[in-house]
Amino acid sequence: MRWMPWLLAAILAAMPVDASMAARPVPTVGELAPDFELTLIDGSRVRLADLRGQVVVLNFWATWCGPCRAELPLLDQYYRVQQRHGLKVFAVATEDSLPLYRLKPLFAALAIPSARRIKGPYDVLGAVPTNYIIDRAGRVRYAQAAAFELADLNRLLVPLLKETPPPGATGS
Repeated sequence: MRWMPWLLAAILAAMPVDASMAARPVPTVGELAPDFELTLIDGSRVRLADLRGQVVVLNFWATWCGPCRAELPLLDQYYRVQQRHGLKVFAVATEDSLPLYRLKPLFAALAIPSARRIKGPYDVLGAVPTNYIIDRAGRVRYAQAAAFELADLNRLLVPLLKETPPPGATGS
């Protein structure tokens, strides 16, 4: 039995590495944000490149998550106030939430664009809600599984919203 860990390690070491997984960028705080493509509820698509010059929040949430249900209205209200300053917030419902047709009334009441799908390396970081913040220059400034409070939003977003958009910013 003492040889089992060595055998397992040898087998794993001999397995080929999937190049697509090895090359997949991971959102890392302080680094340039990997690209993503959101498919919104209305079917339109948004890429990170379309948002350059904006401060972007990606919020992963689930209908069964109590902290998510408290955070989503706060994010929506914050977005309504700060969007004119260059804030974009996207709510990404996780796959284990209610079906899309049951969420449509909620999405209709939100000012936050809601996404039904995201392509890219962004995902839940162990728990929901998970939030990513990307600054105007396209750098990841925050990536955590934790619900925002108003003080968190002000502390994290207000300084980023005060930054000047980089030259050639395309976000609107």
